[in-house]
Amino acid sequence: MKNFSVVILGAGAGTRIKSSLPKIMHKLSGKPLIKWVIDSVSALKPDNIVLVLGHGAEIIEKSLSESNVKIVYQKKQLGSAHAVMQSKKVLKNYEGNILVVSADVPLVKPSTLLSLIKNNVKTGVSVTVLAAEVENPFGYGRIVRNGRFLEKIVEEKDATLNERQIKEINSGIYCFDKNLWKALSNVQPNNAKKEYYVTDTIAILKNLGKQASLIIVKENCEVKGINNRVELSQAENILKNRKIRELLDNGVTIVDTNNVYISYDAKIGTDTIIYPGAFIDVGVSIGKNCVIKGASYIINSKIGDENIILYSYVDGAVIDKKVKIGPFSHIRPGSVLQENVKVGNFSETKKSVISKNSKVNHLSYIGDAQVGEDVNIGAGTITCNYDGLRKHQTVIGSKSFIGSNVNFIAPVKIGQGVLIAAGSTITRDVSSGKLAIARVRQQEIERKKIRK
Repeated sequence: MKNFSVVILGAGAGTRIKSSLPKIMHKLSGKPLIKWVIDSVSALKPDNIVLVLGHGAEIIEKSLSESNVKIVYQKKQLGSAHAVMQSKKVLKNYEGNILVVSADVPLVKPSTLLSLIKNNVKTGVSVTVLAAEVENPFGYGRIVRNGRFLEKIVEEKDATLNERQIKEINSGIYCFDKNLWKALSNVQPNNAKKEYYVTDTIAILKNLGKQASLIIVKENCEVKGINNRVELSQAENILKNRKIRELLDNGVTIVDTNNVYISYDAKIGTDTIIYPGAFIDVGVSIGKNCVIKGASYIINSKIGDENIILYSYVDGAVIDKKVKIGPFSHIRPGSVLQENVKVGNFSETKKSVISKNSKVNHLSYIGDAQVGEDVNIGAGTITCNYDGLRKHQTVIGSKSFIGSNVNFIAPVKIGQGVLIAAGSTITRDVSSGKLAIARVRQQEIERKKIRK
């Protein structure tokens, strides 16, 4: 759909959310509310996206520095019509349709927004309003119809007793044609709040001989505004349940849907089983036939097929296939675990490549390391990678056996087929095929008697 632009209204103070952070910067499933709206409208490829800011503008603008959004300011909060009028600085000579959306309505789908634009083009009306039918319309502007056309929108405080019984409500999302500016110039603050309402443009356009139409949204949750933390939490649940249903329909087993968290952008393959307590955050892809069990937390990680993750924390990792992690492992950013690797309980990896068929057994720390294939790392092994100023690398060759409680003082290189004796502290490189022992010779001496 070409020849349309978008105006996003984000100037409100958002006092009901009770935060020093601007309301539209609060995160929903890891993404700020304003970013949800920008992503939805960007998917339609508009000619322009204009964001109207007021409260907290500096914070919001900084977070959007890399986007293609054009920002204008509403310095005084004089109402929604006044806010839209600020976008004229960018769209003054624009002849296309103008989609107006709120920055705090994050769940609206691109397909729903597209239906408004298409309706304007198809019917030739000057404005199409996105409406919803609700059981309890309290607080919302009411839709007053004239057959299939829209007569006017009446705000709650200005509605008559009969008008308050109407269950069709205004979502605050509109698509206008080029007559928007003429209508806005005629809006007056003749209402209980003494503000300039964009909803008044409907009646004004009608008086100008234009028509207004409406589309009823299929899912009311799409037009749910976020005004406080209760509504933010409700939106989180809507997103989570929407994602869970999608995964169930695509062959993922979720044992207890009420006791998991799965981000909106998660990709999970068929026949993977998600057990209660799992928290799958943003930026995660999980392959087929995996098991995610217990209170595991996963974020920004790529996980292949047939892996098992037990009660573990995985952040910024790439995990191949047939890998077993945990229980109680910590896989930190930069970790690459290749096929058939095992990381045991209470072990930690960071910025390390663990190659095929290697094992990092319990209570070990492998950081800034390159571990070859078929390596066995015994319990309690530590790569001492930090000298107080810089990080250094440990390299362990393939088919080496590292005994328990070994310390590698990096930088150090261990060749292939090396045996490191348990309890050793390795400070120098070890050649391939060698046995290295680095510990004080055991002695026995007579104990002195302690006087009482």
